[in-house]
Amino acid sequence: MSTKASIKTLVIKALSLFSTVRLYNIAIIAIAQLLAAVFIIAPELSVKEIVLDYKLWLIILASAAAIAGGYIINNFYDREKDLINRPQKTMLENQVSRSTLWTVYFTVNAVAFILGLIVSWRAGLFFAAYIFAMWLYSHKIKRVLFVGNLTAALLAITPFFVLFMYYRNLYLVVFVHGSFLFLILAMRELIKDLENLRGDLAQNYHTIPVVLGEKASKRFYTLLTLLTIIPITALILYFNIGYMRYYFALIGGALLVCLPLLWSSRRKREYLLIHFILKIVIVGGVLSILLIDLPAIIQRLQNFL
Repeated sequence: MSTKASIKTLVIKALSLFSTVRLYNIAIIAIAQLLAAVFIIAPELSVKEIVLDYKLWLIILASAAAIAGGYIINNFYDREKDLINRPQKTMLENQVSRSTLWTVYFTVNAVAFILGLIVSWRAGLFFAAYIFAMWLYSHKIKRVLFVGNLTAALLAITPFFVLFMYYRNLYLVVFVHGSFLFLILAMRELIKDLENLRGDLAQNYHTIPVVLGEKASKRFYTLLTLLTIIPITALILYFNIGYMRYYFALIGGALLVCLPLLWSSRRKREYLLIHFILKIVIVGGVLSILLIDLPAIIQRLQNFL
């Protein structure tokens, strides 16, 4: 094999692996963890104290490794379904052999556990439990009606719990923020089930659209949307979240506007549009953390520099 061909194969395999572990999602979660630590979970500490704390970075790296492992095991169990729902993307991800994926899976999980142990035995135990929970979800729970969706949303916000353990802070405002994020993620999981209805039906997944139908799924999504208004209203009216209230006001309106789009949706590409909007909501939520106390943040960054 020529050098050029070898490089091309290596690039394809690298892209395949990056696609499998959802590197962009991991990056967003890592940024969210850092911003949450600086501006929400440990506001009494200076930016310099937090950013220069090597244990925080170990937690972020351990979270990234554990999440990558979760994506790999989920990809392993969903491969046949994904060939139906996302054939091109799945064919790219299949460029890496299963034996290689298993090696990467055990490696990243070991890294997550070891980094957690360096932080503390509690953090090590947390990551061991998190890794097991993601395997159990992919292997069994994902196929269980309702429980699969809620578990997926809960696992998505679980990496933030280790920050609460580390800083030993759990303010009410953090709980309300977490409730909002949990509901948004539950909505996203439901939309993903609507997108993947054909593959889920073929592989006998007991998702809400498969068991109860699209109309019932849309009703459940509508209920989640209305429930999301509760933490949004609470954050705007009862908590000092600074300019971030404009984000929540905008998002509350956007979620309500999405409902007519959802009820008129019949094709996969329309569900993909709603899924994209929910991704924007999540990414916007991460970046809007900076707006909670913008003047103080600017001052703290100036002090850090």
